[in-house]
Amino acid sequence: MKAIVTLTINPAIDGAAETERIQPIRKNRTSHERYYPGGGGINVARVIEELGGKALAVYLTGGVTGPLFDGLFERTGIPARRIPVEDDTRISHVVFERSTGLEYRFVPEGPNIQEPEWRASLEVLDSLDFDFLVASGSLPPAGPLDFYPMVAELVRNKGAKLVLDTSGAALQRALDRGVFMIKPNLGEFEALVRKSAYDVSVQEREVQGLIRSGAVEIVALTMGRSGALLATKDMLVRLAPPPVEAKSAVGAGDSFVGAMTLALARGRDVRDAFAYAVAAGTAATLSVGTELCKRPEVERLYSLLRNGLTFRKDIDRP
Repeated sequence: MKAIVTLTINPAIDGAAETERIQPIRKNRTSHERYYPGGGGINVARVIEELGGKALAVYLTGGVTGPLFDGLFERTGIPARRIPVEDDTRISHVVFERSTGLEYRFVPEGPNIQEPEWRASLEVLDSLDFDFLVASGSLPPAGPLDFYPMVAELVRNKGAKLVLDTSGAALQRALDRGVFMIKPNLGEFEALVRKSAYDVSVQEREVQGLIRSGAVEIVALTMGRSGALLATKDMLVRLAPPPVEAKSAVGAGDSFVGAMTLALARGRDVRDAFAYAVAAGTAATLSVGTELCKRPEVERLYSLLRNGLTFRKDIDRP
């Protein structure tokens, strides 16, 4: 199996810490500080490697914070192709408040990426040989909204599959070109279809509409504790996560995407890959802060889920 390539145009140094109580004005002393290389595609690459797969991460970093990110990522041992940029790589921070169990997330928008820099990432992708590309994360402020559509066209020309995890106009424009799989959360999905989607019937109707439009082959809609919904041209699968004591939702979406892409790349059935992804997303919630899923927990939860699928075939076909 070829390495799964991941693309992160807006990576982040992810810091995490804990404090007893967050108060305004006063100094909030923290403990258990941890730092990780983050950003959607970077996290997906880490998950793929954790689950026994092979990944190649393509990412853009630079400025005074870029070397710190590069050093953190080198510790993972994951092969990478780095594209240097002039502006500073962003630093995100998550603080867990022990007295309430609440988590506070501070996420900068990211550096100003110049056209020669983002075009260099496309040139790197064009030089690689892959069957699956995962493009994940937000665009930086100066990133063009048609960047992901350009990635989609590049991937299609290679005869490969694009898994896209982003939101807003960047997602909508990419769908106009056609992608293999998307994984919106509920808020992102509502923005995409431009309507409230808390109702189950609305969710099912709208995901099927996306499939029928030809814009995407697989839609995986994640809804936290409410589970996830999977749609393809001939199936609709809804799966609730196993009951766990969730500590943080950070990294759950990236764990889901990494696990599902790896399972599909290994030739596993789509429904089986979906169950594996839900297990990985759930496993990520067991850790505080920015840690991702761990393989032993993924396998344990997957064994609980594999027989719990609600499966319907040939739903409302026109």
